[in-house]
Amino acid sequence: MLLNCGQPLPLLRHTDVPPRVIENFILTGYRFPNYSLWDCLLSAFRPTNETGNFWTHFLPVFIFFYYFVEVFGWEGAPDSGEPFFYPLWNYFIGVSCLLMASSMAHLLNSMSLVVREVCFFVDYGTISAYTVGSSLAYYYYIHPQAGIAETGSSSRVELNREAAPSAYAIPECSVFFETYYIPCACVVAIICVLSCCNTRQRWRQHRYIIRTLVFLLPFLISSTPIFYRLLTRSPYSTSSSSFTASTPMARFFYRHCLWLLVSAIFNISKFPERLAPGRFDIWGHSHQWFHCCTFLSILDELHMIKAEIKAILLSPALLLPPTSLSHLPGPTAASTYGVMLLLQTTIVSIIVWFSWRANCIYGSQREQLEKEHPKKHLKCH
Repeated sequence: MLLNCGQPLPLLRHTDVPPRVIENFILTGYRFPNYSLWDCLLSAFRPTNETGNFWTHFLPVFIFFYYFVEVFGWEGAPDSGEPFFYPLWNYFIGVSCLLMASSMAHLLNSMSLVVREVCFFVDYGTISAYTVGSSLAYYYYIHPQAGIAETGSSSRVELNREAAPSAYAIPECSVFFETYYIPCACVVAIICVLSCCNTRQRWRQHRYIIRTLVFLLPFLISSTPIFYRLLTRSPYSTSSSSFTASTPMARFFYRHCLWLLVSAIFNISKFPERLAPGRFDIWGHSHQWFHCCTFLSILDELHMIKAEIKAILLSPALLLPPTSLSHLPGPTAASTYGVMLLLQTTIVSIIVWFSWRANCIYGSQREQLEKEHPKKHLKCH
């Protein structure tokens, strides 16, 4: 809260805030959970133990947008509103919501204990929505038949249904990719939201390990098109410009995995603050490094998707419009925005349920907290 003289209340030690607010090995820089919205916004410019958490996911929003819009200026690219780009826009929605929800959760969580819970429920929900946004992009741009029918030795495109299954180097994968891939991604995303929200009300002791491992599952499911591509030959002729454009895909994916691994290590180990409690309270603690690494993984993922989009655009004869007779139709509003809308509706319902439970648990503590930490009104001298 702000004092009458315009000075903010002093930041607190871990012994002066409710146990629910305390983070492992972070001893100082806490805000008491009774800030107003305005106070929370102003705290983005104060050295609290959440300031770095806010900026390490807020500034990346603009960096991501800068690299994202580049694709629309490429030669041969359709208009940004064309169905070809529907999956990419859904990916953009997923990433943007993730980064904004994460940064706002860290900025606004000191309004009350209930608001704190709701903020992080929304955070988990947007992470899950992001994984489905990624899956849609993978499905339509990296999937073994995404944008590509069958290419024979004469580079002739076969768009009939009889030829489509032969596009798979591993035919057994066809049923999974064409029928179960997107539904599986959605179901796993919902399981992740339920599990992570539960860690805020039970399993508290192992919450960081559980949250990290829980999100390993959607990564494995959503990345199956990439695993397939890495294990089989490229769908492009080795002499084509599309093959050259697609070649960096593997490198970007390996870097994407590396950054995710490093971020998981930071999130679980609580390094470096574990080694020197109190020294990294404001800057340099593990959650800030976790944010930086997760964004770097997203950036490499974006470059990977862009490489595949460029490869497809360099072979316009291989684009599959929604009206194609191919076994795999192109993206439509229902198969992209519709999927994301249905998922988001389900996630919002889950968040509302857990928020209601959080209000039942912590709502009654509001008056008690105000008595323990009353608003101070000091006079300026």
